[in-house]
Amino acid sequence: MPCLLAADPGLSLGDPYALGLLFLGVVLSAGIAALSHQHERAFSASIIYLLLGVGASAGIYLLDGRRIDPIADAELVERIAEVALVVAVFTAGLKVERRLGWREWRSVVLLLALALPATIALIVVFGVHVMGLSLGAAIVLGAALAATDPVLAGDIGIGAPGEQPDEPQEARFAVSAEAGLNDGLAFPFVLLGFVVLGGAGASTYVEWALADVLYAVPVGGLIGGLGGYGLAALVVPLRQRELLDDRFDGFVALAAPLLIYGAAEALGAYGFLAGFAGGLAFRRYEFGHEYNRRVHDGAETVEKFLELAVILVLGSMVTVAALDEPGLAGWLLAPLLLLVLRPVVVLILFSRQPVTTVRERRFIAWFGVRGVAALYYVTYAVEAGLLSPGEESTVVWTAIVCVALSIVVHGITGAPLSRRIDEDAPPPAQKRPRRPASAQSG
Repeated sequence: MPCLLAADPGLSLGDPYALGLLFLGVVLSAGIAALSHQHERAFSASIIYLLLGVGASAGIYLLDGRRIDPIADAELVERIAEVALVVAVFTAGLKVERRLGWREWRSVVLLLALALPATIALIVVFGVHVMGLSLGAAIVLGAALAATDPVLAGDIGIGAPGEQPDEPQEARFAVSAEAGLNDGLAFPFVLLGFVVLGGAGASTYVEWALADVLYAVPVGGLIGGLGGYGLAALVVPLRQRELLDDRFDGFVALAAPLLIYGAAEALGAYGFLAGFAGGLAFRRYEFGHEYNRRVHDGAETVEKFLELAVILVLGSMVTVAALDEPGLAGWLLAPLLLLVLRPVVVLILFSRQPVTTVRERRFIAWFGVRGVAALYYVTYAVEAGLLSPGEESTVVWTAIVCVALSIVVHGITGAPLSRRIDEDAPPPAQKRPRRPASAQSG
């Protein structure tokens, strides 16, 4: 009877699987260390993740391994980015305590209603006339790159429940709320790009307007609001009666956004929009900071490790050959978008707004952070199968270049500019305790 051995006899060095486990341990250790001192560091932890990903790409090359490809493995990359965004938009909603009103949300409405479509339009013009893309492909690229990112914007946005003043700085609030909302609101433009690529007639444009705008947007917000408030109304009393163990508060932050996102998507609405509305409604049900803080902290921990996974994957996909894919025009779009298009559009829109100071306008204009959302949308477009092979590669790798540049420049400038904007903030007022909505109604 042959002897079954756990490993081949003799000395064996450099096993790829063992090296992969070793690298995974290094990544997780680096992630824990980076998150432990994130607020004390002069640059974002995302830069560390990106460098680790590039290092992984080099290791894969040396070991002759198979790397993840954003086109061949588009569905895998899309799903990883999707889960990261679901948790991120819910977390962004949990942070917001501001009342719902035009005056309080004016800056966010301007960013969503005017800055988002204006940025898309400018990218479309550049994509068609400079990059040589078809109109549909340019719209897809514009929508993917116009959406700011709630994962990476979390480092410069408003703080956790219990850590923010009654009225957080307008700049931080605008960046956080914009990033939480515009991932869902960019989706109709992506689908418009699909309609254009498909060469459809007038009836299809009407169907797009009715189904993908007039239905999916409000229904997504409604499902999220009802779902978030309903889940809080269920979970909070159960926890108060000790029917739910408080050790698992953090897991609510994973279950709730998945439930809300899944319900919205199943009904043909926008899950990311529902996720932000869900976090916002969950937070508004019960303003007591202790429970919301525990749920938020659980969500933020999951979000940060998902961010590590996405950016690590992004860095590991980079090769010397792939960097040629965007072409000179694609490489030019990255600095143009981050340094010119976004800042100019926002500064013009906010030039006469009394709700922001000059420094706040500059802060909002500068921090149009691109990241996980852009990666999700371009891989989603690849999965749709409407882009030509040449345009697929150009769109995907141009987006990756823009995301990588954003991680670096916004990661370096985030901490110093955040400290500077905090210097203008008024001294924190004493927070008045708020009763939960359930107590108010009773």
